[in-house]
Amino acid sequence: MVVSEPAPSVASVPAVRPVPAPGVQQRARSRWVAVDWQDLPGWGQDALHEAWNALLRGCEKPAPGFEALCAQARPLAIGSPEEQRAWVQQRLQPYRVVEVDGRAPEGLLTGYYEPVLEASRLPTATQRVPLYAPPPGLVNGQAWYTRQQIDTSPEAQAALRGRAIAWLADPIDALILQIQGSGRLLVREPDGRVVPVRLAYAAHNGQPYQSVGRWLLDQGAIREASWDAIKAWARQNPQRLNDMLWSNPRTVFFREEALSDFDAFFGPRGAQGVALTPGRSIAVDPLSIPYGTPVWLATQGPVLNTQRLVLAQDTGGAIQGAVRADLFTGWGGWNDEAFKLAAALKQPLQLWALWPKVQ
Repeated sequence: MVVSEPAPSVASVPAVRPVPAPGVQQRARSRWVAVDWQDLPGWGQDALHEAWNALLRGCEKPAPGFEALCAQARPLAIGSPEEQRAWVQQRLQPYRVVEVDGRAPEGLLTGYYEPVLEASRLPTATQRVPLYAPPPGLVNGQAWYTRQQIDTSPEAQAALRGRAIAWLADPIDALILQIQGSGRLLVREPDGRVVPVRLAYAAHNGQPYQSVGRWLLDQGAIREASWDAIKAWARQNPQRLNDMLWSNPRTVFFREEALSDFDAFFGPRGAQGVALTPGRSIAVDPLSIPYGTPVWLATQGPVLNTQRLVLAQDTGGAIQGAVRADLFTGWGGWNDEAFKLAAALKQPLQLWALWPKVQ
């Protein structure tokens, strides 16, 4: 799948030209270098109104310094594209995000989505893979039982007794749900009703994350670490399925949330605590870019060519460093566009943080 927007390539972005005040901002894991608006590739070509919902969502929990700007931004939700662009340029200063030492290497953009899966409230003959709420006494940051021990240890199973929220048919679907951190379930209740619910990230077992795709690649079992390849290998090697799953000791626990018709129009809440907007919310390293920051994103690659306004509203265990982002692509099943884009997205990235000007 290729998603394209006509705009100059990332490779043609002009060199960073620092402007006078406010110069450089030093962050824990990045450096911000002030630039002119003309230095942003594709600036003026994005439909800013498509990002305004994400901007106003972020204003529910604004970053420090954005409180007054959020009050001004709300009426502009019905403003013209010219009014929105003029306000952004008047109130915000663009900064090129580079490494702490000032280097500007090529960054990395990946994608994530919200899976939609069929589930059962009780285990059945075909749905026997549990999704758990956190066990009592789990302490954040402390190592608990590994994935293998959760599956095999009587002590771990006793601690999780009665904690299953729902049951899936495919253990790889459960793994994907845990990696994405949240998802939607169509849960069949004991009375036969099918109820949509959302599972949100609650905690993990304190074990390190290891990629099952990397494990298979290292053994020469697959040639590319795609979920299609991983599922195909699992079908051909059912006797080794647990070996693959247990190569990742981390397990994620969830909490169940009601999913109203209104909530279904929005993504899950990210680390900022606001609902994510498909195509306009990104996960970042908060030590590089604070939550709630508007960001100009530029990428060119085999599946996505775009320069657009996005909002830093989430994070993830693999999202670390100055120029690193995960684009929230939406929700859906295996054959939906949100999954296809998220699964395929891995390409070069440049970022510009848009920060309030000193008045």
